[in-house]
Amino acid sequence: PRALDGPLMNISSFDDLLRAAAAQPQPQRLLFVFAAAGLPDDATPEQRALFEAGESGELAPLMCVGKDPHAVTDFDALALEAATTGADWALVFAAALGGSAGLPPSDSLVDAALQRMVESVRSGDLDRLIPFDRQGQAVRLG
Repeated sequence: PRALDGPLMNISSFDDLLRAAAAQPQPQRLLFVFAAAGLPDDATPEQRALFEAGESGELAPLMCVGKDPHAVTDFDALALEAATTGADWALVFAAALGGSAGLPPSDSLVDAALQRMVESVRSGDLDRLIPFDRQGQAVRLG
């Protein structure tokens, strides 16, 4: 999974992501990993203070899904769908997986890519993912 092919795009909102996916030459699947933010049980007082200020914490993947970009109307619809699970997520990480020969990627490719994304979130290897906050705005981590 990756951000999107083609010219480097400045994706600052979820709508930007949807426009970028629609502009790709091959059919895409948008991949999402919803994650919670938390602290380890043995966090120091300094770590707790930074976390409460929104400046640190650990990310734990909660759920993942692959979507046809045309089936995602906007961020509110995605967030509403996520809310039906009852999961209390803080960020959603997005990537895209392109198909070939005019066909979208297979379900097995999507599933494998989602698992790699989950592992990337667990390990903190987030360079190829676009994080969005609960309002659908891209955020910079680190």
